[in-house]
Amino acid sequence: MGWTHYSGPASAFPPMSTWKTFEQIFNANQSEMLQTGDTHEDVGRIWNAVEAAAKEIGVEERVIFCIIMQESTGNVGIGTTTDPGGKATGGLMQAEESPAFPGKHGLSQAQISAMVTAGTKHFKGNLKQLDDKDTASTIYRALRLYNSGKINESNLSDGEKATPSYVSDIANRLQGRTNKDKGRDEL
Repeated sequence: MGWTHYSGPASAFPPMSTWKTFEQIFNANQSEMLQTGDTHEDVGRIWNAVEAAAKEIGVEERVIFCIIMQESTGNVGIGTTTDPGGKATGGLMQAEESPAFPGKHGLSQAQISAMVTAGTKHFKGNLKQLDDKDTASTIYRALRLYNSGKINESNLSDGEKATPSYVSDIANRLQGRTNKDKGRDEL
C-alpha cells in the first residue's frame, strides 16, 4: 500500500470508515519508534499516554498517535523546534508548552504522559475553534490548524508557511500507512 496525496477541502480526504484501529496503526509503527532509540518501555508508555489523553481530553486516540508519528516518529528524546510563528515547540507532538527531553530515552510514564497531554490539549483547542465534533471533516481541518495555525477551507494542503502535506500525511497514517510507505506513492 503506497502513500496517497490528498488535497482540497476536508471532503476530499478519506472518511473515518477507511481508518485502521488504534491497535493496527500503533503496531504498524512500533519498529519505527524503536529505530529512534526508544526503549520497549518508552513505546509501551506512549500507548498508555495516548489512551489516557484520549479518554481525559476527548480526542480520538488514532489522531493523537498519528500526530505523534508525524511530528516525532514517536521519538521520546526529540528536541525542540520552532513553529511558523517563531514559538518553541517540543515533545512527542511538538506542541507549545510541552516538556521535551532532548536525546533522552527510557523516560518515566509521567514524562511521556506530560508530552502527550500537552499536545492533545493543543489539538483539542483547534477542534474547539471549529465545531468540536468527532468527524473526519472537523479532524482534518483541526489538523491544518494544529500545523499552521491557519486554515484554507478549500485546500487543506495550503500549508500557510507550514508543511503543505501535513493533513495528507496524517490521513495516510490513519489508514495504516507508515513512513516506509512514503516511497511508494499512489495516484
